[in-house]
Amino acid sequence: MHTDDADTVHYRLRRQSRTPAWLALSWRALVALALIGIALAVHWFDRGGLRQNSGEPVTFADILYFTMITVTTVGYGDIVPVTQQARMFDTFVVTPIRLFVWLIFLGTAYDFLLKGVWEKWRMSVIQRRLEDHVVVAGFGTSGSEAVSELIRRGADPGMIVVVDERAAALRTAESCGTTVMEGNATRNAALEAARLSKARALIVSAGRDDTSILIVLTARRIAPDLPISVVIRSEDNEAIAHQAGANVVINPASFAGLLLAGSTHGAHTAEYMADLAASGGRVVLREREVAADEVGKPLAAIATGLGHRIYRGHQDFCFWEPEAARLEAGDIIVEVVPRR
Repeated sequence: MHTDDADTVHYRLRRQSRTPAWLALSWRALVALALIGIALAVHWFDRGGLRQNSGEPVTFADILYFTMITVTTVGYGDIVPVTQQARMFDTFVVTPIRLFVWLIFLGTAYDFLLKGVWEKWRMSVIQRRLEDHVVVAGFGTSGSEAVSELIRRGADPGMIVVVDERAAALRTAESCGTTVMEGNATRNAALEAARLSKARALIVSAGRDDTSILIVLTARRIAPDLPISVVIRSEDNEAIAHQAGANVVINPASFAGLLLAGSTHGAHTAEYMADLAASGGRVVLREREVAADEVGKPLAAIATGLGHRIYRGHQDFCFWEPEAARLEAGDIIVEVVPRR
């Protein structure tokens, strides 16, 4: 486990803006130009209602000057509207245009000058209030697939926090709508900044077994009761990952081997196993606590799905075992239910 010095870098969350900066700037510039163009056109066609103090005829250059000055300020008085029609136009059209243009200018200044400060403050507030979220340490192949599956299952992308040191991986995670944080997940400060102690679960997929196990050790120290799932590549390291504190250890190669081996015993076995594991299938595996009205009944009698196994304390019992004939309070049921 890594500890951090007092002068270590502060870890900050961030989320990708949904609107590209260039698009927002272009739209605002076009709106401002369109409003100014309307004022310019009307002033030109109604130039007879304007008069210069010098008495000279009003030219297009004078109209352009008068429009820009009137839209951006209240005017200098060297060119004035003299007819009722010109005055009403300046009152009810040019004045609102002036306000809109100033609002556009102020909004643009906010977005491109003040928004960075605002975003840092906003994300710090989110960081302090973050709770019941899922932390994903490592956004490689397995981590990205886990995030995609969580989103497909209905998880709010903003409640998924991806921790990684690679800028490219974080950009990809941001494009999914997740909250990201650049940092080393083996360090206490990084996991504490991700509010791990308030999280719902931790998924570890660092790409290297030693790094993943170190993350599990660090996380278990911060959150002793947090459910931790970890991807381990080598079968020799699975027991070590369990000893480090992982609740679930997944070996992608072993799982692929199970599917391949199952396919040799029937064309549909592997398909059904994949169907159970994925959110896009017709059925899904679900884990839940036994309901009060189910206590005392057999596992086969539950009405919500097809019960496969129960977990009672540190023991598990399958549907054919005698212990499954009577459900008890506190039992955890693993069942197969139709996908909704």
